[in-house]
Amino acid sequence: MSLTAHTTIASFRGALDAARCVGQRVGLVPTMGYLHDGHASLFRRAAEECDVAAATVFVNPLQFGPSEDYESYPRDLDTDSATARTAGIAHLFTPPVEEMYPDGAPMPTAVSVAGVSESMEGATRAGHFDGVATVVAKLFAIAGACRAYFGEKDYQQLAVIRRMTRDLSLPVEVIACPTVREADGLAMSSRNSYLSVEERTAASVLFRALETGRNAIEHEAVRDPDKVRRLIAGVIDAEPLADLDYAEVVDPQTFRPPTSIAGEVRLLVAARLGPARLIDNMGATA
Repeated sequence: MSLTAHTTIASFRGALDAARCVGQRVGLVPTMGYLHDGHASLFRRAAEECDVAAATVFVNPLQFGPSEDYESYPRDLDTDSATARTAGIAHLFTPPVEEMYPDGAPMPTAVSVAGVSESMEGATRAGHFDGVATVVAKLFAIAGACRAYFGEKDYQQLAVIRRMTRDLSLPVEVIACPTVREADGLAMSSRNSYLSVEERTAASVLFRALETGRNAIEHEAVRDPDKVRRLIAGVIDAEPLADLDYAEVVDPQTFRPPTSIAGEVRLLVAARLGPARLIDNMGATA
């Protein structure tokens, strides 16, 4: 399949407008690049379910804090373009920062989503979700009516985007796709490239910890969220190379911790291994 690359808003918007004008459904996959098989699975689903599949590669400076890895965040546009083409993407938007933020970043206008953005990643990374919501709102405005595909690996981010899309009545259907994992359970992430061989082996502890929590809920009938948190944290704390940031049990809609586990909950963890800060999550049902 041929792929058309766009670096300007006008060009990308015009291509997707033209597709809709002839009755085609547009699928959109926003990314920050350095693509892996998880991204490719989103591309393939967009291409299968829509007439025209489009993707964006933009490392958004608004969602990185002063001490975070914006400058060192991995980038490989040539490989990304090949991955997108092979997976069925027809239009790839790769704007420079000055195209997205002509007056500089941060912009005077920002999008903030209260209620689901303050805890966990929001508490650890001040301003992160405002940066995510702002850039995704901008990308949705550029792309127009579409189906937008996001992986569940960044589950809190997905909740922020869903809430923003609903509250602002944007003409976008947000589609959640399952996390793609390595053979040992580690969630695929661009930041996995930061790991040494030893850290990469140890990183599967996040998945094992989440499985421990899910097993406690679904097979051992544990209903105390604090006990489940302690079980998850204990698995990660037992790994010498992992430094736990948080282990949480939350309602998947409100992101508030339940007083007792009933029905569906989401288990979320974050931990640092060497230079990489990794996150993961898993659903569980009582």
